[in-house]
Amino acid sequence: MATTEDTLDDLLATYRPRTPIEAEHVRAARALATAAPDPWSRALPLHATASALIVHPPTRRVLLRWHARLGAWLQVGGHGDPGESAPLAIALREAREETGLADLEPWPDASPRHVAVVPVPAGGGEPAHEHADLRFVFATADPGSARRENAEAPLCWLGIEEARERTAQANVRESLARAAYLLTAAGGSGRV
Repeated sequence: MATTEDTLDDLLATYRPRTPIEAEHVRAARALATAAPDPWSRALPLHATASALIVHPPTRRVLLRWHARLGAWLQVGGHGDPGESAPLAIALREAREETGLADLEPWPDASPRHVAVVPVPAGGGEPAHEHADLRFVFATADPGSARRENAEAPLCWLGIEEARERTAQANVRESLARAAYLLTAAGGSGRV
């Protein structure tokens, strides 16, 4: 299980991919983590990011955020700030900033749930590049407190199937499938 001190290399060393595609992505992310002095540097054509699916277990809903630059509904998360190196802490900071949810906790534990290398088109003054994204699941007990970060970033609480229909990104659909499994495994407990 991850801690807010574990580095990208720490987490990837013990992470077990679940599909052949994810195995390729984990290899690329591990190569980045071991070779780059700062794998989070946005100057690299492939750099690390951390993100999270936010769930409300009692209602089995997930929170998606509209990303205007990508024109897609996605999970929350993003880049590490200078000096940050722990994926769990970065994902938690980003999730709180993008949703206003102060009670977020790793759920059902702090283990990473998915690793995906995602292409990002040129835009906003940046060339095309890739994100080696380490994904977690966080839960909130107060979904009504979610507030968008800005006018261009609406949030939407959806059932898992509705969320899968809303996104066209295969990697996000895979993350949603993994969250659905966790919600099903939690059964009727709905514990946060």
